Amino acid sequence: MAQIDLDKVLDKAYADKDLSTILAAPVSALKGVSDRDGELLQEAFNVKTVADLANLKYARWAQALAALDVGRA
Repeated sequence: MAQIDLDKVLDKAYADKDLSTILAAPVSALKGVSDRDGELLQEAFNVKTVADLANLKYARWAQALAALDVGRA
């Protein structure tokens, strides 16, 4: 089971929300992602929500490539 410290990854306004609300939230709900960043993600990849970002094929591909590199170095 995956665990994450929500205070470290979410804007304070979303830290106490349930998971379905967080996934439906705009990407700016993520700490460090500005409203402008969200606009650019929407323009470039049609990403509107945290769930959209999580399911973005390019992000998944990058994660898979990084996972292949684990332990190398």
